[in-house]
Amino acid sequence: MINSRLYNKYIYDIRPSIKEDLKFSSIMEVPRISKIVINMGLGEATNDKSVITDAVKEMAAITGQIAIPTIAKKSNASFKIREGMAIGVKVTLRKEKMYEFLDKLISVSLPRIRDFRGIKAKSFDKNGNFSLGIKEYIIFPEIELDKVRHMKGCDITIVTSSKSVEANYQLLLRMGMPFNNIDRGEK
Repeated sequence: MINSRLYNKYIYDIRPSIKEDLKFSSIMEVPRISKIVINMGLGEATNDKSVITDAVKEMAAITGQIAIPTIAKKSNASFKIREGMAIGVKVTLRKEKMYEFLDKLISVSLPRIRDFRGIKAKSFDKNGNFSLGIKEYIIFPEIELDKVRHMKGCDITIVTSSKSVEANYQLLLRMGMPFNNIDRGEK
């Protein structure tokens, strides 16, 4: 049983309201979040191997789960990358850790972005998944600024069960995602 504030809000408030508003015939048609993938590309890791170990530690502090290094599939001489070289780290969150991370992202981390005016709602792909890029990962409160040697960004992908962009938009909006509705034509 998942014991998360955001999960309970989804089960008891958000799911029934989306079912009613979008006129789904069954509660199982309502979209749900399947997983969250956090990816950090580290181009400077080609010169300094300690960048990968630092990124794994920092990602573990942010997500509560140990990150795995991503490996280059092909060699590329112009980027000084050889096949099999670690070039980034990633974490896949599911169940309780996923809801805890999303709750922390929405309520604590995103408001810490300088000059924050909301997230563009056009970041849904053709499968209905939402991707968000963060330029500076220091917005997460677990990161100690004194220990940061390399400023890094990360990509966060929220994978959902539905392919409907509108249903997934309503799901994330009701969970509290601070969308900038100007690009959707809303006020």
